[in-house]
Amino acid sequence: MDQGSPEDKHSHEDEDEPCGCGHSHGHEEPPACLACKTGPGPACATCDQTQGPSCAACGHEHKRERGGWGRLIASGAVIAAGIILNHLGLYRPLPELILVGAMAVTGYPLAESGARSLMKGSIGINLLVTIAAIGATLIGQFEEGALVVFLFSLSLRLEVLATDRARHAVQALMELRPEVAVIRRGEDEVVVPVEQVMPGEVFIVRPGDRIPLDGVVVEGETTVDQSTITGESAPVEKRITDEVYAGTMNIEGVVSAKTKRAASETMLASILRMVHEAEDRRSPTETIVNRFARYYTPLVIGLAALVAAVPYFLFGRPLIPSIYGALVLLVIGCPCALTIATPVAMVSAITSASRNGVLVKGSTYIEQVNRARVFAFDKTGTLTRGRLAVTDVIPLGVTSDRLLGVAAALEENSKHPIAYAVKARAAREGVEALRATEFRSQTGRGVEAVIEGVLYRVGSQRLFSDIQVDYPGETLMELEGMGKTTVMVSRGSEVIGLISLMDESRIGAREAVQLLQGRGMKVEMLTGDNENTARAIAEQLGFNGYHANLLPEDKVRVVEGLKAHGPVVMIGDGVNDAPALAAADVGVAMGGLGSDVALETADVVLLEDDLSRIGYLHRLASMTVSTVHQNIAASILVKLLIVALAALGAITLWMAVILGDVGLTLLVILNSIRISGVKPGIRKE
Repeated sequence: MDQGSPEDKHSHEDEDEPCGCGHSHGHEEPPACLACKTGPGPACATCDQTQGPSCAACGHEHKRERGGWGRLIASGAVIAAGIILNHLGLYRPLPELILVGAMAVTGYPLAESGARSLMKGSIGINLLVTIAAIGATLIGQFEEGALVVFLFSLSLRLEVLATDRARHAVQALMELRPEVAVIRRGEDEVVVPVEQVMPGEVFIVRPGDRIPLDGVVVEGETTVDQSTITGESAPVEKRITDEVYAGTMNIEGVVSAKTKRAASETMLASILRMVHEAEDRRSPTETIVNRFARYYTPLVIGLAALVAAVPYFLFGRPLIPSIYGALVLLVIGCPCALTIATPVAMVSAITSASRNGVLVKGSTYIEQVNRARVFAFDKTGTLTRGRLAVTDVIPLGVTSDRLLGVAAALEENSKHPIAYAVKARAAREGVEALRATEFRSQTGRGVEAVIEGVLYRVGSQRLFSDIQVDYPGETLMELEGMGKTTVMVSRGSEVIGLISLMDESRIGAREAVQLLQGRGMKVEMLTGDNENTARAIAEQLGFNGYHANLLPEDKVRVVEGLKAHGPVVMIGDGVNDAPALAAADVGVAMGGLGSDVALETADVVLLEDDLSRIGYLHRLASMTVSTVHQNIAASILVKLLIVALAALGAITLWMAVILGDVGLTLLVILNSIRISGVKPGIRKE
């Protein structure tokens, strides 16, 4: 997988600004820590670790350490033994030594990174825990000191587990890609690593094999399961000239395909790279929380110092209880759950969306979609398929089959979209093919030919006006008023019928519009078509309004005007609508599978031409932002509750860690996992 260029280094918005874990980073690789957004590698300026134990400053693992959980469990067992011996009063002072030793071994990485952070001018979470643990030991609370270190380390492990859980589905895609491909070279079939296959080489895929690379079918037919990329469960038929994608499953036939891209540039590799980049982009809420944490931690230390000193020096109260209360406050001051409240939910949403064929390029776009009040749809290629289909066959003095047969025969040699639609309708209805001769085309007007010795014509109103043939003008105006393109067919000087055509609406277009309107959205249509066609489509699909006769620059102007109603989401095909997509608060490209332009230009890419994914995207964004707010509220309220209990002397140091750190972290993780339960609606064919 492409890890990005050296210029794509991770950094905070302010290079000197510490994040939620209290230090700054400068990694080049994708993030592994939800709190500070850093990744594995040699550039962690605070802890300088490239392998071995996890970075205690931020809680992520620079290199997966197989024995991490084992050592933590062993440490917990030793601490438990020390506590039991201490309560039984046996072998003193052995229990105290056991507890201090376990605390020192488990807490050393915390203390070291906390000291490094302090030397660089940052006060991090680890420093708070270190002070709390040492303070508890100095006042004789050995059990408390050991438990604080153990429970905090457990919390860090849970954060790593949450990251892995959220990203697992996307990482699993990479494992689906075969490592080798069967390449045809001359008369031989050679098995080579996919990295060595060059564009233009032909690879062979047999039933049950995963397709190793992106390519174009040059031989054979099959069906392919593309659900690993698009989330669409229905298999897709593949014939000659159709594209196939790395990581998808060949179900039936044997096919040969010409390689289109190198292994590092496949659609799968691009999707994975963009998902990782999206996880590394912080949302506005996350930025605010991290900046808050920057000032929150030093404030807690200052407040704890006052709690320890003021009662003793001003009111003559015992020093030890005051120090203990200050230590509880330090533990409460660890903002772990608060700093992961936003990113763990956003990562869960981004990876869940990618499993369902929706590529979101950053958490900021999830927040923007949730805030959106206007959804603007391009028509051609988005709401419609961009191809004409026959809607009405109106015979005048002949049968429908005869009318279609004549029209299909006249259009036999034409490459015009109308000709394709007429011939497709005739073939679908099994109309008998007629033989035409002496073809003559009139550009922009129509075609004439001889069938069974008689001159027939098919064409526009302009053709029949020029040759002065009477036609049913009222019927023609009525059809065109419905936004339909209509051609007429004549025999000699007599019109024998009309055939109307219209751009096919996508399945689910009306349902998508209605769903958004049901959620209180203003839904508008933008098109370059004429007023009649635009009005007809808008009424058919139920839009709030439409804008017709638009050039690309006009669409940008309309999008800017719609912002008066609130943030705008623009949905287009990702190619012709690039300026409008860029002008909107969020640009959504339809049919990004196979389209490099769509992948690069839009903020959100729907990998399939499935409009039900629009409603899914809005529901996902709504639930994600709601979950973030729940996580933040829970983090703050629980901290305030512990402060109240501490003021009453009703909570111990280790209880504060369980409730305010481990418990809150678990609550945030479990609440965020619920986001993956949001699923797209079932697509009806």
